[in-house]
Amino acid sequence: MKRRTFLSGLFASAGSQVFAKAAYAQGRPQMPTAEQIKTALQQANQTPMKIEKLELPTAEWKKRLSSAQFNVLRDEGTERSFASNLNDEKRKGVFHCAGCDLPVYTSEMKFDSGTGWPSFFTTLPGVFDKKTDFKLIYPRSEYHCARCGGHHGHVFNDGPQPTGQRWCNNGAALVFKASAA
Repeated sequence: MKRRTFLSGLFASAGSQVFAKAAYAQGRPQMPTAEQIKTALQQANQTPMKIEKLELPTAEWKKRLSSAQFNVLRDEGTERSFASNLNDEKRKGVFHCAGCDLPVYTSEMKFDSGTGWPSFFTTLPGVFDKKTDFKLIYPRSEYHCARCGGHHGHVFNDGPQPTGQRWCNNGAALVFKASAA
């Protein structure tokens, strides 16, 4: 691993956790409403869909994805905080994996963590696989799309109740599809 990649990841991860805790303390993050929590938990408790794996050669992924998407999804990169327009997305709809179009979150699951990355307190059932990542020396829970294996981000235990989780997602790994109003 390149030293620059390691150091930028180290500071991004540590900084996002410190910033999130400071933002919570100041009351700045927009926490989900009781109705959003109820709806999101109902969605999260549905039966997981059957997911067929999608495996493509690197050359095909490079054709399908932008360079930013490829960096995050295939090379497990991290985008700069506050770089994604999805961080401020507040419309009703569904967030999909940018690699394979698998629905992964609904808008009711999203909250403003103050970290600069789209954050969610739960996911649709069965859409992510987790693994432990030691890239920053200490263990972190990394998650990948269950269909295409694309890297999305890390899950932390500093999110809002009722789950206490913060699924910190790279915006480049997502595509948002607004609901028909």
